[in-house]
Amino acid sequence: MKRFAIALAAALLLGSPYAAGAHEMSHGKTTTITGEVVDTGCYLGHAARGASHTSCALKCVKGGMPMGVLTRQGALYLVTLNHDNPDPYNQLKDLAGKNVTVTGTLVTRSGMKGIDVTSVKPAA
Repeated sequence: MKRFAIALAAALLLGSPYAAGAHEMSHGKTTTITGEVVDTGCYLGHAARGASHTSCALKCVKGGMPMGVLTRQGALYLVTLNHDNPDPYNQLKDLAGKNVTVTGTLVTRSGMKGIDVTSVKPAA
């Protein structure tokens, strides 16, 4: 057991620089977008969104399904957790199916658009 604990501690120490770098976001432009908070599974799977899908979206998001913000222009942004301030991301979970205005760092990679959310408020 002692050997296992030492091996685990060594692995954690050796792996920590990689783990820290793995969560770094590419520096993008701070932007504000407005749209509906959708659960990406139902939206991508069968275009589910809107008031009739709110209860399902809440259940899916609170169950761990990734969230997105779908703009009126039809652009979908994956919402990512800001590691320095997780509160706005967690607030969005309660707003699934609702229209919101989100501010954060815009990121793109391999054709996917995302926003590292730093603030959120219900849309006017």
